[in-house]
Amino acid sequence: MTETASTGAALAEMLECPSAFGDDELARRDEVREFVDRRVRPNIADWYESAHFPRELVPEFGELGLLGMHLDGYGCAGRTAVDYGLAAQELEAGDSGLRTFVSVQGSLAMTAIHRHGSEEQKTRWLPPMARGEIIGCFGLTEPAAGSDPGAMTTTAAASGGEWVLNGSKRWIGLATIADVAIIWAKASVDGGRERVRGFIVPTDTPGFRAEPIGGKLSMRASIQCDVELTDVRLPLDALLPEHPGLAGPLACLDEARYGIVWGVVGAARDALTQAAGYAQERTPFGQPLASYQLTQRKLVDLALEVQKAQLLAIHIGRLKDAGALPKPLISSGKLNNCRTAIEVCREARTILGGNGITGDYSPLRHANNLESVRTYEGTDEVHTLILGHHLTGHNAFRQGVQ
Repeated sequence: MTETASTGAALAEMLECPSAFGDDELARRDEVREFVDRRVRPNIADWYESAHFPRELVPEFGELGLLGMHLDGYGCAGRTAVDYGLAAQELEAGDSGLRTFVSVQGSLAMTAIHRHGSEEQKTRWLPPMARGEIIGCFGLTEPAAGSDPGAMTTTAAASGGEWVLNGSKRWIGLATIADVAIIWAKASVDGGRERVRGFIVPTDTPGFRAEPIGGKLSMRASIQCDVELTDVRLPLDALLPEHPGLAGPLACLDEARYGIVWGVVGAARDALTQAAGYAQERTPFGQPLASYQLTQRKLVDLALEVQKAQLLAIHIGRLKDAGALPKPLISSGKLNNCRTAIEVCREARTILGGNGITGDYSPLRHANNLESVRTYEGTDEVHTLILGHHLTGHNAFRQGVQ
């Protein structure tokens, strides 16, 4: 076995914790890994450089059972939380943009319909979404609201036997290619009380307009958009009936955050694996870079951090499958693993030297993507405050509020 191969095997054993998984889990993981190796790795540098999202992969995601993977029935795979986490990890080892697509489609749009929709809505939308024939998006964030979705200004008014939606959304993944949008708006329901409600909005409805956000330095192989809703008229049964209030979209966000806990570990693992392989092959001053003490310390420190993040993801996944996951632990996983992953990718880039700033290697691309991942589905600050509230009992989200 060559030194490079030996390094790869040792890293895989340390970072992936294979003894923590059953044979079926590893087989499903390897199926997604093979797909990423075959369809993503040869192309991702070009997709990132040209800011191209490979829409042609969407039906293949469906064939692999990745869309709504954790949901039961309606053509969804009904896999465990750990199965979904492993799939998210392998996708993000390829690129965060690909894991984000699966998250927006499955953890956000499909989960909203599955949890909060009527039987008719589930039957109509979920099977083709699971197959990748219909793409969905999730419209919660607004230009002036960001981390405070309760401050949204998008409205839904009942008028003449219809709902009429008006407002703006920003950073909405997939909106320009989506066939259907889940839009959250403040509506007067339940005797005139204003509450946040979800609406299923076909994107060809007059008044719905989406524009891609350009000039991104992160998530370039992905699509994020501005959405404008101008007198968008919908039938009354466009309303998601089963869960009024802000708890509806927040429950979907928890599903997306769970996928992030696993996914970012894949990005960190990929960056470290590339850097370790490079260190074996690069020979400054006549010997492999990996033979120098400073390089070995970097590799050891980074491997320990990835291993800890992987173990945290496994712990959270097992608790989720057991129905015993404390909600704050999702914030712990998202905050810790995003922080860990971005630092691992940045330090892995230093092992590559100047070559590390090119698209030939993944660490800096992963680090750039992770700037977005650590921001969406709750910033570091938001998850810190969630955990601070949990630990102290004091709500510090608004100055003076206890």
